[in-house]
Formats: sequence, structure tokens, C-alpha cells
Amino acid sequence: MTQEGGELDSLVRKRIRALRVAQGWSLEELATRAHLSQSSLSRIENGQRRLALDQLVTLARALDTTLDQLVETAADDVVTSPTIDNARRQMRWTVKADPGMSVVRQRMTEPPPENPARMRAHPGREWLVVLSGTAILMLGHRRFRLETNQAAEFPTMMPHAIGAGGGPCEILGIFDRDARRGHQRDGDGGDGGGG
Repeated sequence: MTQEGGELDSLVRKRIRALRVAQGWSLEELATRAHLSQSSLSRIENGQRRLALDQLVTLARALDTTLDQLVETAADDVVTSPTIDNARRQMRWTVKADPGMSVVRQRMTEPPPENPARMRAHPGREWLVVLSGTAILMLGHRRFRLETNQAAEFPTMMPHAIGAGGGPCEILGIFDRDARRGHQRDGDGGDGGGG
């Protein structure tokens, strides 16, 4: 086995044990869930038994994970640089593990629109946290005041808008695939309409 293969083998064994311990399961409990003998599982964790693909699949299911996650190695491209949209005062990062997700940092200076016709509604979910200042989230007919370090999560099918409350604010938002598409379609390039 190559050195790289030996490192992966050791990593997988450590993950199996760590996931088992994190669940609070004994060797016997995981062995029962994975339809293995307790001694076989012990030898797998300790490196005294060869890792077989069929056993890894069974162990991944029993540990409520996937085979891909169980054997995943560290990527060389760990660091991500943002794309910058100066017109919208945004920095955007794509989540590599799920390219449908993105993280956006945005500075806002204008309050959200009071006119419900200017609010957006589209499929998806959003989560945001206020990094500095005060943000106002308009959600349907409700108005929420979010102070620094407060967060909000909501379905984006509800008409919504976000803006500054009484001075500039910065938010960090996480958009799922549908929410991101909704904002790319109806982005107005202005301040205070996004959310």
C-alpha cells in the first residue's frame, strides 16, 4: 500500500471510531447496527483487519453518513477568495461542498423599502447575521429589528426585504440554491431591497 493509501486507511479508521464515540455508542452497539461482530469492528478500528468496501458502506449507513464523507480527504483548495460586487456592496463566497450554497457579506446604508411591492419572494431559505449596526428585516407584514450578532432564518417564499436601521449595517447571509437564484434574477443593484 502506498504512503498516501496508508494515510487514508488510518484516517478512515479514526473517523469510524470518532463517529461511534460521538454518538455515544459502544463497540457492541455499532457492531449490531452494522451487522458485524464486535471483534471484527474492534479489529477494523485498530487497524488489525483489512478495510473492505462492503463493510465501509455498511458502517457509513450505520453511522448515518455516506461512504464519500467517510473516505473524504483534505482538499488542496481549502481557502476560498470572495467575488466582489461593488455596485451591490457585496462579497460572495461559494460553499465548495455544496455549490448551490453561497455566503454573502453585504454593507447596507438605506432602510428597507416600505412598499410591499418592492419586497422579493422566491423559492428557498435564507439565514443571516448582523455583523455590525442594526438591520431591519421586513417579512410579509412584520418588521424585525436585528441588532449586532442577532440572526434570522426564514423561508424566502414570504415577501421580504432587508436594510439598515438608523445607520450603516453589515450582514452575513447564507443562501440555499433557490434563494441565491432568486436574488440573481431579481437583483436590482440597489441598496436596501435585498434579503
